[in-house]
Amino acid sequence: MDSWVRFSSQSQAKERLLRAAQYGCTLLGYTLQRNGASNEVLTTIKQLEAHLSLGRKLFRLGNSVDALESAKRAIHLSDVVLRLCITVSHLNRAMYFACDNILWLGKSGLSKKMDQEKWSQRSFRYYLFSLIMNLSRDFYEIKLLMEKEAAIQRSSSKAPAAEDAAVSRGFGAGQQTLAMQLRLLLHVLRTNPPLLLDVAKNACDIFIPLDKLGLYKTNPGVVGVCGLTSSILGILTILHPWLKLKP
Repeated sequence: MDSWVRFSSQSQAKERLLRAAQYGCTLLGYTLQRNGASNEVLTTIKQLEAHLSLGRKLFRLGNSVDALESAKRAIHLSDVVLRLCITVSHLNRAMYFACDNILWLGKSGLSKKMDQEKWSQRSFRYYLFSLIMNLSRDFYEIKLLMEKEAAIQRSSSKAPAAEDAAVSRGFGAGQQTLAMQLRLLLHVLRTNPPLLLDVAKNACDIFIPLDKLGLYKTNPGVVGVCGLTSSILGILTILHPWLKLKP
């Protein structure tokens, strides 16, 4: 099992590069189609996109084991909400990768009788739920950090004076509260780059399964932009591990 985990971690960077190239092809194909490119060019780009997708699936063959190991570690977290969100997310990622591995058998021709559409829909459902849990974890961490920052500001002598001055200038209580919450949110995200990157990455990624499952239809251009952006953010966390949200 340890050898599979090491193989998975070593192949993550290559998989991210292939992912960026795949969604770059998706965006390029949509752009060229909008500009009246020939069917031959569009077919070539779609074939390249399909090959990149198949290559990514090969690099993800060991990721189910890695996700299960991550879920086992998350079970021991002291925070109940983080434990639930992270563990359930990793378990769904493990199922997503398992479905993806089965789908790879069909697309590579090793299992010709496989219903590829059925397994594709299953994998995207697990992927979507994993992303929902990731975003839930992000929002929970933002809430905790905002409460901590608000407590620090309340304990300072300048914060109450600033609030009183704002109210005296005619701001309503509701507007003042909203402005304060927005400032807290921006401060928390600005001072926590790993959290900001994780929110941005998950927010981009979630449009992909929503589109594939037909829950929120967009177009290949939106899917391409979201996939390319999240892939670049994922590459950044590999190049600079301190940008990866922990635990």
